[in-house]
Parts: sequence; structure tokens; C-alpha cells
Amino acid sequence: MSENKRVAVYPGSFDPVTMGHLDIIQRAARQFDVLIVAVLNNRSKQPLFSIEERMDLIRQVTAHLPNVEVDSFRDLTANYVKHRNAQAIVRGVRSLTDFEYEFQMASTNHKLNPDAETVFMMTNLKYSYVSSSIVKEIAAFQGDVKDLVPPEVEKALRLKYNN
Repeated sequence: MSENKRVAVYPGSFDPVTMGHLDIIQRAARQFDVLIVAVLNNRSKQPLFSIEERMDLIRQVTAHLPNVEVDSFRDLTANYVKHRNAQAIVRGVRSLTDFEYEFQMASTNHKLNPDAETVFMMTNLKYSYVSSSIVKEIAAFQGDVKDLVPPEVEKALRLKYNN
């Protein structure tokens, strides 16, 4: 039975994890036996939070979800998914603009790993405008982000920007 588990990977930079991300995580966790939230170590971005901090924040906000694992990777998503024996890649889509990019990535990942399907999940409308970049911009100017991120992330942002 254990070898028939449906495993999905939700890759992203999660810098920081937002309520939009958490919404996708919770919904995807209901669809798969195991959901691996995989923090991408993206060399082209200058993150606010370290890989370890991002993983810790995700673990904190998903502690209520027993089938969610948190990991990190520095590789092509298709290779990581193969390495983890996952059958699906979960991607959140906020807009038509997101979809164009995500469609290109899904096609590329399918070319590199034909055994993994990309599953698109529409973001809840109340989070459709939320991005990690917007959250960091608001927090940098001491703006209110409490409806945009979980409380643990709000606290971490305050600590980052007050130091």
C-alpha cells in the first residue's frame, strides 16, 4: 500500500510564505497522500529570509497538516520531483499572466520528466493580489501585513525590518 502513495511537490521560493501559499498548501494536502513543500534555492534572487528560516516558517504554519513535509533543493524542479518519487507538481495560479509563465514551466518540466504531471490550483480570490514581493514591500515600510501572511511570518518580518 505504501508504494501507491500519491506524492506531490509544491516548489517555490516562499520568501516569505504568504496566506496565498498556505491556502494552496492546505488544499493540495487534501488531494495528495504526501505534499512536499520544496523551498527553491534560487541563485538569481536575493532572498530576505535564509533557506533555513523559510523552511522553519513553513514548518510552523503547516504543523497542523501531518502529510506535509518541508524540504529544500537546488536543482531543476523536474529532477527534484524524480528524486522524491513524486507524481505531481503543484502550482498556484493567481492570474492569466501567471498562467502563461506556469504553462511554459509545466511544458518544460513535462519534457524533462514525463512521469510528473503539473496540477494547477487557482488561488483563492481573496489572495489573488498577494505575492511575497508585495508583502516584503509593505513590511519594509512598516505597513500592516497581518491579513497577507500567517502570524508567525508577520512576527518574522517585523524582526527583519526592525533590525
